[in-house]
Amino acid sequence: MSISELKRIAGAASLAATTYLELVRLQPGTTRVTQGSQDKPRTHSDSPKGRSGDLAFEHITSPANDTVKLLKSLDRKKARTETGLFLAEGARLVEEALNHDWTPAYVLAGAAALERSQTKDLLARLKKAGARTLTASEKVLAAVARKDNPQTVVAAFKQRLSKLSVFPSEGARRWVALYEVRDPGNLGTVIRTADAAGVSGVILVGQTCDPFSVEAVRATMGSLFAMPLAAASFDDFNAWRTKAGARMIAASMRGKSPHDEARYGEKSVVLMGNEQAGLPEAVEAECDELVRIPMMGAADSLNLASAASVMIYEVWRSQGYAGAGK
Repeated sequence: MSISELKRIAGAASLAATTYLELVRLQPGTTRVTQGSQDKPRTHSDSPKGRSGDLAFEHITSPANDTVKLLKSLDRKKARTETGLFLAEGARLVEEALNHDWTPAYVLAGAAALERSQTKDLLARLKKAGARTLTASEKVLAAVARKDNPQTVVAAFKQRLSKLSVFPSEGARRWVALYEVRDPGNLGTVIRTADAAGVSGVILVGQTCDPFSVEAVRATMGSLFAMPLAAASFDDFNAWRTKAGARMIAASMRGKSPHDEARYGEKSVVLMGNEQAGLPEAVEAECDELVRIPMMGAADSLNLASAASVMIYEVWRSQGYAGAGK
């Protein structure tokens, strides 16, 4: 065979291979494989044709990928502030966010998770909602979650804080305000408790920890997405609650009466202080009532989340557990 014939055969084979790759890109069950900064189409080895139905996802194989780096960076406050994004880990939390109309930006799912119809349906919903939808190996997921046994679905959502002015204030209302809370685990637990007790909203007062940190989001167990959340200075908050006609009751070491003897009224705000310093005297002076939680053991205080839970449920009890359905 002559050299010219060999070149002609090689050129035809190259054209056929290119055409095949272009066709593969359009087939159900295929993905765009992204490795590092390289981007090339090929059939997803972990998701053979038919496994992912008509959906096509990008597949990431390297922790050095730029999108992976972005998602990893969201464990830092600076990156969350700059991007306006935060991470939600696990299919349950991600589904809760979608159910409450939070906006997804990215979702990363383990390739093996595509075996489950629920996961495929969830990814389809995320893609429809505008998320860039990717699959990855467990190694990549572990790099994002910074855990050896990561959740099979991790998503980045746009942050959302309400303004106090949009909080409904008509009728019976119960709010919780946290003054300069510093521990994200405490914050997340209070948000979860407030959700369970039917609180109308949680207000972050002053310089607080970030409610969108990974630790805080985990501690909420999905309640972050259901609970209206606002942030304000103390002066703005106090002006708002006064206009709303809400009594402000604070738990304090200087409280004179037990928490279950307070007059909470139809509208109330439970104000909880900083974990170490409590509430400044100037802030306590603005309260309608200071109460204390009785104790009898060796402990001289409760941690913030525990004390807030006692107060939250006492206010609800004073209203006859109105609305309880579970």
